[in-house]
Amino acid sequence: MDYSAVERARERLEAAAQNKTQPGDVQAALDRARAQIEELAELAATLEATMPQKIGEAVQEGLRSEALPVARQLAEVRGLANQTLRRLERIEGENLAERHARVDDLALLVDLITSGWKGVDERLARIERGLHDSGGAIVYRIEDAQDRRTSNG
Repeated sequence: MDYSAVERARERLEAAAQNKTQPGDVQAALDRARAQIEELAELAATLEATMPQKIGEAVQEGLRSEALPVARQLAEVRGLANQTLRRLERIEGENLAERHARVDDLALLVDLITSGWKGVDERLARIERGLHDSGGAIVYRIEDAQDRRTSNG
């Protein structure tokens, strides 16, 4: 048996028990760290290459999913606004037609009143001509008629 190998093993066990690190352990840890750093660098490069595209796709998908309902609502509002405009135009046309009808009614009423007064004017002119042609009319005062009644009575 080789006592030097056993002695080295005991020294390592004692160092491990006392948390002393050996140069081989440090080298192994460094090798592992280098390998992990290289893997991390490769992963970062992969992410750097694909991340803008993935972010762009995610943003587009998010906009698509959020903007589509808004676009539908906007189209609905636009349709309702157009429908409102058509209804307002129809109401405006009906009001204009109603206004013209009222103006026509007023013109007819004015014509009827005018023709009625013309008839009254013609009748008064005929009466005046008749009175003028007959030499006049006898005018009795109402007060005189009342005085006569009281004195006769």
